[in-house]
Amino acid sequence: MKKLLNRIGLFFEGFLLINIIWYLAYLFVHSTVIPNPIVVYQNFDKVLADHILIHILSSLERVGLGLGMSLLIGIPMGILMAYSNGANKILYPLVYFSYPIPKTALLPIAMLLWGMRDGSKIAIIFLIIIFQVIVAVRDSVQNIDPSLYLVTVSAGASKRQIIWHITLPAILPELLTSLRVSLGTAVSVLFFVEGYGTRYGMGYYIVDAWSRIDYIGMYSGIIVISVVGFALFAAVDFLSVKLCPWR
Repeated sequence: MKKLLNRIGLFFEGFLLINIIWYLAYLFVHSTVIPNPIVVYQNFDKVLADHILIHILSSLERVGLGLGMSLLIGIPMGILMAYSNGANKILYPLVYFSYPIPKTALLPIAMLLWGMRDGSKIAIIFLIIIFQVIVAVRDSVQNIDPSLYLVTVSAGASKRQIIWHITLPAILPELLTSLRVSLGTAVSVLFFVEGYGTRYGMGYYIVDAWSRIDYIGMYSGIIVISVVGFALFAAVDFLSVKLCPWR
């Protein structure tokens, strides 16, 4: 809990510094592109009137589905690659090649395959997260102390029990660390993927305000998506504290 409170304190310190820099930029740039942050916050009730909660829930649904699919596929695949040399020889070159490819560049293909609605957006989020999950799980399993397996095997544990009681707890810290990074990336690309074929989502809200030259609304949307991103980051931190007390 202390770690989580420290994270929240860091958030507010960073939030304050960003707003100070923003205000200084407003004073010195003298452009409508950079509005007065005080005016933005004074007009924040407009965001609520624009049903921002619906946009937040729509984005969280896409991120949640992409995350869930990534975990369901990525964890077993990472464990398989760590335990099987044959599977690792086949799959690791694919993961190694695909991992650095900018997933947003695949959006046109995703839209052709799954349409311009939620399917293509979830697919891109899935592609962003799954490779980090696979790599984190594979590396974590390979770093497990072999003596831990000897103890459980000597006690007569089955393969399923070994995976449940040794492998999964051992990979959990690295997996949660990877998810923090992945979720930050997934939220950041919402601005791009939600700009097409939808009327709801935090990314759509920002793009729509931008296209209408509503800079007050655009900055309000950026503030909202930043807070949501931090909330997801803090939620994973909280899970890490609760599920990995030995860390």
